Amino acid sequence: MANENLSKAKSAKNDEFYTQYHDIENEINAYLDYDPDVFRGKTVLLPCDADWSQFMLFFAQKFHTLGLKKLVATCIAPASVGGAITHEPTRRVAESARYDEALSRTRGMMFTLDRDVDGDGIIDHKDIEWQYLEGDGDFRSDEVTRLRDQADIIVTNPPFSLFREFMAWLIEAQKRFLIIGNMNAITYKEVFPLIKDNLVWLGATIHSGDREFEVPEEYPLEAAGWRIDEKGNKYICVKGVRWFANIDHGLRHQPLQLMTKAQNLRFSKHDDLRGKTEYDHYDNYDAIEVPYTDVIPSDYEGIMGVPISFLDKYCPEQFEILGITQRNDDPHKTKKYTTEQYSNANDLNARGVIIKDGVPKSMYARILIRKIKQ
Repeated sequence: MANENLSKAKSAKNDEFYTQYHDIENEINAYLDYDPDVFRGKTVLLPCDADWSQFMLFFAQKFHTLGLKKLVATCIAPASVGGAITHEPTRRVAESARYDEALSRTRGMMFTLDRDVDGDGIIDHKDIEWQYLEGDGDFRSDEVTRLRDQADIIVTNPPFSLFREFMAWLIEAQKRFLIIGNMNAITYKEVFPLIKDNLVWLGATIHSGDREFEVPEEYPLEAAGWRIDEKGNKYICVKGVRWFANIDHGLRHQPLQLMTKAQNLRFSKHDDLRGKTEYDHYDNYDAIEVPYTDVIPSDYEGIMGVPISFLDKYCPEQFEILGITQRNDDPHKTKKYTTEQYSNANDLNARGVIIKDGVPKSMYARILIRKIKQ
């Protein structure tokens, strides 16, 4: 049990990333540009947050502008995640008569905003009310699940290690949501079918580069990029972060402007494609390899394997998603390799493969797409 708790604590600390205000604001504004009333009259749940989180601050400050009906945030008890939550309680909590330091270790908290508590005529962050939950505040608990069922929209940055479970928790309730995850989650067997069926898509604003997150005090600063601000708060840069959503935004309805197959082969800025006479064709999929989103040929009618970053620019009116090369049971797979052929057959069978001069090269995960005929 001790080893299990130690492992849980280590995982929790490595997972506790706090999203920056400007990243939240930029993303929410994209949905408001598409539909100014998307949050109007809605109850928003933040199930992995607290009153000190930037999610709570943003939605509390914009409560009137967004036209919210109610804002609810829940915070998991520090003891449940091995003490990974290290923020000191806000003054609102610490100075409350109900605050109990020992209880705060084992019980989750709920923060609610839906009325003008201080009587200044405005509902904002000064009106947030709080109480202890009966349990530890884990999103999978019956208590938080009931809050999920009462909400209209769920927004948060869930622990990356629990992304599969969190996504299933959302889909089970058929709720609208906006959450942060690693882009590799696209390839998960629990996530990709949702993307393929146009039930989940990528958000509007984070498409490349690193994103900075605040981390707990104990977090080791081993990332490629990190800093400590003047207050001693730690920040790291995390690669491959994306918003995942089922709330519509305008970017996903903007078709890609593309060149023809011949134009790409002649004029592409990518040296490994320019000057070739043909796109490579997979040996084990009935599809061509398109190594970059900007070289998708506008005039090719067959199946194409594109990088998962294609989803940043995916327009469902322009292309249909057929499958992904990570799945051994994908219907577009035409061949399976054996150990008699190649010693690394298991790895090859999980990827799209291009064979040159008898040597197989396995590609990273590719999404299989086809142009929609107009």
